[in-house]
Amino acid sequence: MDFYFRVMNQQEAEEIANVWKYDGIYSFYDISADMDDYLEFIDAEKRLNKYYSCYLNNELIAWCSIEVLGDGKIELGLGLKPKHIGKGFGVDFVDAVIDYAASTHCIYEFVLSVALFNQRAIRVYEKVGFTKTGAFIQNTNGGDYEFIKMSLSR
Repeated sequence: MDFYFRVMNQQEAEEIANVWKYDGIYSFYDISADMDDYLEFIDAEKRLNKYYSCYLNNELIAWCSIEVLGDGKIELGLGLKPKHIGKGFGVDFVDAVIDYAASTHCIYEFVLSVALFNQRAIRVYEKVGFTKTGAFIQNTNGGDYEFIKMSLSR
């Protein structure tokens, strides 16, 4: 698949934050589910050019955040458009994000965090080569949730 990335613009941020809604327990990943996340996402200054829009065949199908950490790793955040979940885009999308992040930052160590209940995402990350490196509890979206830390070296 030929994914195209660009720095997220305001129109894309507002569409993702206000229109993309996930079903069931996955509504946890609605940008609007956490006000702090929402305010960062829709504010161009707070996004700090670390948020990217992802296109496939001229359609906005996903977003990612790419943040270089002080320890020389890249922390990733990923979101696939709800209508594309379960359609076989996951592994190719995550691979494309990793390739894009590595090519733009020349860093090949990646970390991410994923809610423990999101087993489908965990399976995708493991297929790409991520391994579990720890767990933690985070207060977000009005409650305490267990997250898994994952890492990948390429």
